[in-house]
Amino acid sequence: MIMKELKNISSFLKTKGFENPEVGIVLGTGLGNLVEHINIIAEIDYEDIPDFPISTVESHKGKLIYGELSGKLVIAMQGRFHYYEGYSFRELTKPIRIMKLLGVELLLLSNACGSMNPRFKKASLMVLDDHIDLLPGNPLTGKNYDEMGPRFPDMSQPYNKDINQLFHQIAKEKNIQLHEGVYVAVAGPNLETRAEYRFLRTIGADVVGMSTVPEVIVANQIGLKCAAVSVITDECDPDNLAVADIKDILASAAIAEVDLITLFKELISRI
Repeated sequence: MIMKELKNISSFLKTKGFENPEVGIVLGTGLGNLVEHINIIAEIDYEDIPDFPISTVESHKGKLIYGELSGKLVIAMQGRFHYYEGYSFRELTKPIRIMKLLGVELLLLSNACGSMNPRFKKASLMVLDDHIDLLPGNPLTGKNYDEMGPRFPDMSQPYNKDINQLFHQIAKEKNIQLHEGVYVAVAGPNLETRAEYRFLRTIGADVVGMSTVPEVIVANQIGLKCAAVSVITDECDPDNLAVADIKDILASAAIAEVDLITLFKELISRI
């Protein structure tokens, strides 16, 4: 039933012009402006796609975009889905499986996050080398379908090393500050307490967010090469913790988004 549904959605999107994309892009909180650089061939609201989740977060526009970027055909999610919106992990990762069925070979993800690492400042970027999953579930739970990939996928290198190296090369060329580190995923939607930030830092995380990891797990199961970049929107020093303000978070995202767009555009042109 699940495979039939995924194939039906894929077939529907093909009738709307979503043909043979090479790169899939997931745009996180406050990071939707990359779409302005895409030569759009087709676009559709999530709500107009049968059996597709609908984004409920205000800063996520909820559109699927198909077009040409840096000489490649791409499909971009202008807004993603989160566990805290009430979706199951299988449901919120459904778009990743659909991208694979449409022909995507590389998945690029972005997210907004808070930094526990004192060296990683607000409005800078971090490429993910690894992650810690503290979410209360897994998108692979339940019956496994061989067409979706192995029952027990390996996660020893969830983020592609070659793509990460290329990100660093581009950052150096373009004078972009790009950290590398570990992302920890939590359920949200509330932000963390001072004690929780101390705990997350102690277990080895540099930044914390509420997304990305479920999509990466699925990408690894289905054999989809992936990489992810975090936009650091706030600094989470438990000894000097300021009250979080969503306006400030979005403002920081907007500053860093300029460099994120440069990284993604340059990388796509070179693969």
